[in-house]
Amino acid sequence: MNAPVLVDAHHHLWDLDQRPQPWLDDPDVASIRRTFTLDDLRLSATHPVAGRRLHGTVVVQCVAEVAETEDLLALAEREPLIEAVVGWADLTSPAIGDVLDQLQAGPGGGYLRSLRHLVQGETDPNWLQRPDVERGLRAVRDRGLRYDVLVRDHQLDQAIRLAERFPDLPQVLNHAGKPNLARQDIEGWERRIRRMAAHPHVVCKVSGLITEADRTRWTIADIRPAWDVLVSAFGPERLMFGSDWPVANLAGGWNRWAATVDRLLTGWSDGDVHTLLAGTARAFYRLPAPEEDDVSGDGPTHTM
Repeated sequence: MNAPVLVDAHHHLWDLDQRPQPWLDDPDVASIRRTFTLDDLRLSATHPVAGRRLHGTVVVQCVAEVAETEDLLALAEREPLIEAVVGWADLTSPAIGDVLDQLQAGPGGGYLRSLRHLVQGETDPNWLQRPDVERGLRAVRDRGLRYDVLVRDHQLDQAIRLAERFPDLPQVLNHAGKPNLARQDIEGWERRIRRMAAHPHVVCKVSGLITEADRTRWTIADIRPAWDVLVSAFGPERLMFGSDWPVANLAGGWNRWAATVDRLLTGWSDGDVHTLLAGTARAFYRLPAPEEDDVSGDGPTHTM
């Protein structure tokens, strides 16, 4: 029987006293220009989804600094709630393999499960096909890691080529490829998403949708068209829940997104609900199964 747990497969943390976040200088994100800790997440993430409350998380890098990844790995080693880290290292560097080896051998290195680069900020439409990037991706693959794909809807073609060229590198599309829900202009996105979903080694995070909609006026009706496409294209077995907290605070926050997903899951079978809310993330990121958790209060026992 599936344990009724909830995994948040995509959230961030940052301490502005420890590390600047230059992207927060954008006036559009002024409301989240402060420090966000794991305790803040615990206080924020209170709404159950299909009766499930937050059990584990995957914390994701924000800035292109190895030092941030080292800090997140060390935090994961101390904090049982964090079950995996998506980090950053320079894929274009000839030393990428050595850097990954050092991260995996360092404090909390066993929690490093995937790498991510903010491709959404790259102007080269073939960035993921650059020879130096592909060399870096091979180093990621050869160390048993996964790759988190962060692109906008108009960049999905290079993500599709990545899937074609690296069939042995497990990949997860972040934020569903960022469909333009504010304009409800998703026809081109849908065509590309279905091409992406044709590759069985690619899964998808149902996250970040509310910040792609009208952030102050969105309703469940604005989210449902993209949700339906994702369910049709990937199926529950290749979708995972993510909050994108605290960025989600720009459009209502963790609890409002959780309540929306709760409603969108109405009528689903228990098995499909479990898969989207925990199973896909556990399989992709190799998280500990619920039965492996230490119920003594000392936190989960992780198998690396």
